[in-house]
Amino acid sequence: MKEGMRVCVVDKHPLFRDGVILALNSQANIEIVGRGSTVDDVIQLAQECIPDVVVIDTATVGRRMDAIEVILQQSPKLGILFLADNAEEEHVYAALKLGVRGYILKGADRAELLQAVSVLGQGKSFISPSLAARLLMRSGPANYVEIKASSPDLPHLTPRERQIISILVKGRSNKEIGNTLDLSEKTIKHHLTNILQKLRVRNRVEAALMMSNHLPQHQPVS
Repeated sequence: MKEGMRVCVVDKHPLFRDGVILALNSQANIEIVGRGSTVDDVIQLAQECIPDVVVIDTATVGRRMDAIEVILQQSPKLGILFLADNAEEEHVYAALKLGVRGYILKGADRAELLQAVSVLGQGKSFISPSLAARLLMRSGPANYVEIKASSPDLPHLTPRERQIISILVKGRSNKEIGNTLDLSEKTIKHHLTNILQKLRVRNRVEAALMMSNHLPQHQPVS
């Protein structure tokens, strides 16, 4: 975890907000530098407190996703962690596309909250494993597609990496991807390591969720 991580917590429910702060304060290297109850508070805190991570309740955000976009345009390195009572597929995808790097459910335990904040503080992404898996399962099968290198929202991926992740979003294993591309499992694993680093995600599930935003809208994603 990043040393001296600066964190703000924003939730319109004081009792829940205080609970999150209490959990975060249990870590000596996390400093709570601000708290709030509205999206406008997030804007102010991001400017005045210069946090590394902001933990914010999705109900507090409501329909103000445009404000989140503005915040991330002004502070692109800021890690925003959404806490949700329940997560709709479209909302998760929309958040990731805006640049939100963390998404967990309010039913998560303290360990998962701390892990999420830690990962975001390192400049990476975190989606609750149970949430990510459920979203992928609910999306259904996908056709093989080619991901365009010209997409402005994507880091540079090599042609081979685009091939691999195009198959990955179908939920295929390393062995299945290798069989499709006539490559060894070891080679696929090496490419996936590079892909995860470029996308700044922890695992293949998060990579698949992120990349689903760049697939043709008429095709379902698995």
